[in-house]
Amino acid sequence: MRLVLATRRSALALAQSRAFADHLRGAVPGLTIEELQVVTSGDKTQDRPLQDIGGKGLFIKELEEALLDGRADFAVHSIKDVPAEIAPALTLACIPAREDPRDALVTRAGVSLRALPEGARVGTSSLRRAVALRAVRPDLQIEPLRGNVDTRLRKVEDGTVDAAVLALAGLKRLGLAGRATEILEPEVSLPAIGQGALGIECRVADAAIQDVLAKVADPETTVRVSAERAVMAAVEGNCRTPVAAYAVRDGDTLWLRAFLAEPDGSRQRTGERRIPWPADSAEAARCGHDLGVELEAT
Repeated sequence: MRLVLATRRSALALAQSRAFADHLRGAVPGLTIEELQVVTSGDKTQDRPLQDIGGKGLFIKELEEALLDGRADFAVHSIKDVPAEIAPALTLACIPAREDPRDALVTRAGVSLRALPEGARVGTSSLRRAVALRAVRPDLQIEPLRGNVDTRLRKVEDGTVDAAVLALAGLKRLGLAGRATEILEPEVSLPAIGQGALGIECRVADAAIQDVLAKVADPETTVRVSAERAVMAAVEGNCRTPVAAYAVRDGDTLWLRAFLAEPDGSRQRTGERRIPWPADSAEAARCGHDLGVELEAT
């Protein structure tokens, strides 16, 4: 069987796509995977915040077009870039095992968040991260920071900013975990919805491809991400919404925590829910939906 994988061209996208392809080949003997590299709208425009140019969906738009016009058979996304609603002809057929979902702080001076100098400049274009940082250090100057991982690390090194917050998963996938000065626990910075997880998308009509991709799906990650994405759908979350949700298996329960605020950081509210484990994706999604509705109404 021969399949074509669509991926963005960034170093991180290529690293995670190629790792997934290797995993899939290992599970399906005789499978051949070719790579189609695509430049997305989100990659082309780096000088403006995502919320000003259309949101995170811009990182998957051209990949989905490659699926819809038949140039590719499946696409590998960071699932935190995938909107709650996707094209009706497409489906998320596989969510493989998740990498570490936490945020990481990278500082030029090698100090922790609490030890940064008064008024230090911290780079992030995430409203969620900005709210979390200000909750701990209201004196910090939050500076917009976009670009690939190397670009953001370089801006810390050259003094454009004193520190930056990045996804630990991305650093790990690039072999750069050692650059993290401090790992921010969920109690400090609740992870983005689906952070650290991949979403493998294909056409609804391609049942055979869905069957192949399902061989490397991780049931626990799928359930956890289903709960988190249901929160996003319930609050109609997007790049203009500071929203976070993080689900973990905690003994015999699925523990879901969520956070929501207004775009300016006001009206911050948090909530959590637990349902019995094991749970399926539908049960997890109902849990996430109910928590999202609760936060939206608070």
